[in-house]
Amino acid sequence: MAMVNELASFVVHATYDQLSEAARAQAKVRVLDSLGCAIAALDAGVINTLALQNAEFGGNQLCTQIGGEGTAPDRAAFYNSALVRYLDFNDSFLARGETCHPSDNLAAVLAACEYAGGSGRDLLTALAVAYQVHCRLSEVAPVRARGFDHTTQGAYALAAGVARALNLDEAKTANAIAIAGTANNALRVTRTGLLSNWKGLAYPNTAMAAVHAAFLAMRGITGPGEVFEGNKGFMDAIAGHFSLDWPRENLEKITETIVKRYNAEIHSQATVEGVLELKHEHQLNPHSIQAIDIETFEVAYNIIGGGEEGEKYTVRTKEEADHSLPYIVAVALLDDQVLPDQYRPARIQKEDVQSLLRKVVICPRSDFSQRFPHEMPCRITITLQDGIQLINEKRDYEGFLTRPMHWHTAVNKFEGLTHSRISSIMQKMLEEAVLNLETLKIRDFMQLLGGDHLKR
Repeated sequence: MAMVNELASFVVHATYDQLSEAARAQAKVRVLDSLGCAIAALDAGVINTLALQNAEFGGNQLCTQIGGEGTAPDRAAFYNSALVRYLDFNDSFLARGETCHPSDNLAAVLAACEYAGGSGRDLLTALAVAYQVHCRLSEVAPVRARGFDHTTQGAYALAAGVARALNLDEAKTANAIAIAGTANNALRVTRTGLLSNWKGLAYPNTAMAAVHAAFLAMRGITGPGEVFEGNKGFMDAIAGHFSLDWPRENLEKITETIVKRYNAEIHSQATVEGVLELKHEHQLNPHSIQAIDIETFEVAYNIIGGGEEGEKYTVRTKEEADHSLPYIVAVALLDDQVLPDQYRPARIQKEDVQSLLRKVVICPRSDFSQRFPHEMPCRITITLQDGIQLINEKRDYEGFLTRPMHWHTAVNKFEGLTHSRISSIMQKMLEEAVLNLETLKIRDFMQLLGGDHLKR
């Protein structure tokens, strides 16, 4: 049997009852966390551009746009996925050769569940399927080193989750996965060098394409059955050989994902926590700093520290700032936090942060690299102008696997992100809805997220 058929069988036979209590609880944390990110991004300029395009192009109002009107399922998946992703504040999964953001799959699964008239149980099951596929492919088939983006594995995960939400049979599910996987092999240049808006829109674009692929498969369109192992298939052309025993897989990978405490690239989280601990412990005045030395693991150095994916001292835009460890460290020390406000153009351009970020030096350590991804190690040395050195060494942060984010922490983050956009009554309604998602129809749940309800 071809791998895509084995995967399709796994998808079709996945049930809510397979989810452990821990997986159900963590899935709800991810849903609430993602919705907080989405609502907080509603007024962003890039998001307004997408809304204008959807409004001009139209589409049957079959699915809800968060904070807006109805539209076609693929356009709802694109728009809502862009909302979740825009702040770069949503969850992550760390594998040795790949990092992905599995909550990027939520919007597509929501659209499919809403279209199909599914329940909260259907949503949690389909979302867990997408997480499982995305995380497992990231572990066994990383593509970053070969120049491809993590959205490449995401195409398979999205199609799997959407097919499960649409209740497609095995043949149609296999075709949906084959079409989406064959057609969406994205370049890593999205996240290297001088970054653009596309950094936040690459996965939403894949979400739209995967929803489109699933609906084509639903209507009988077929895809390459040997998408994984065939001649010039995924293994042959991109990932290299790997094996996955899909009949033996479960739905628990969602419990191995991590949630961000700070609005910054995932590999910076322990470093940010560490520099803020130093600041508070020593009542540190950032203007007294002479130098900041950050020792970290190689993946962090390569992506946000000035390694193989480009220098990180040229910071002019949000996209460049949230992937620059020098900027993230500097703004944390100056503002005592790293939240969406730290990425406003006026904040990025201020002389205090532009000057301080140039005092930050990043270097990789091999022993730290060996401890990743089971830890997120770093060592911070801040040298003051009088020669005194302040040192902090970290192995994790609040939100990492060793200190997972629980419901009350997720609620605090959600309310902090959304308080200026929606009322406290609406916040409580959404929190209650997510907490009791199993009892709801997704169409009713999405009505809470439409434009009429999210206007303060």
